[in-house]
Amino acid sequence: IVWGLGPAGVGGLSFMGGLLAVACGVGVAHLFDAASMLMLVFGGLISSALFTALLSLLKYIADPQNQLPDIVFWLLGSLTQVTPHALGVMAGPVVVGIVLLSACGRMLDGLAMGDEEARTLGIPVVALRYGVIGAATVLAALTVSVAGMIGWVGLVVPHVARLLVGPCNMRVLPTSACLGGMFLLVCDDLARTLSVEEIPVGLIADLLGVALFVAVLPLLRRGWRA
Repeated sequence: IVWGLGPAGVGGLSFMGGLLAVACGVGVAHLFDAASMLMLVFGGLISSALFTALLSLLKYIADPQNQLPDIVFWLLGSLTQVTPHALGVMAGPVVVGIVLLSACGRMLDGLAMGDEEARTLGIPVVALRYGVIGAATVLAALTVSVAGMIGWVGLVVPHVARLLVGPCNMRVLPTSACLGGMFLLVCDDLARTLSVEEIPVGLIADLLGVALFVAVLPLLRRGWRA
């Protein structure tokens, strides 16, 4: 947006930026203890802080009249700029990514028990972990590149899917993909009908996501205690 590259430039650079952000987080983890999940989380936090600061810098140098409103609106998330061509480009990689992640469901179940237990089951822990991170990064970057940042879908929907189909990742992953799409369509319908001017779908997703998470939290806590 700052460079005036148009929708194709915004989508392409946002996709590359997503990959770079995750690579930065993984790189930070490798500087200390690559095998530690805690360091991977810290690496993600450091990468998030870095790119948030860079985003703030871009907002600061952007034209306040012509560019800054576009940046803010894009960050709020919207489906108004999604074209059939963009959907056609991303449909193939998204479907392949979902299928591959779902196929790894049983190994992910083993990985959830801990690295040592997973290794005793013959699961390639390091390759699986970074392979899944890579596939999830591509999927997230693709969706953000065409719709902007729409939060809470990845936080709330998988919990709802687990309540519906159980903890097996082979079922949870495709169910989450379907429920996430349905949730986003509901949010988009509300964004287009609640006001004369279309509300950014990211705002609706945030509000509904918070309400839904509060509603399912007692069920989740009951499951944790069990």
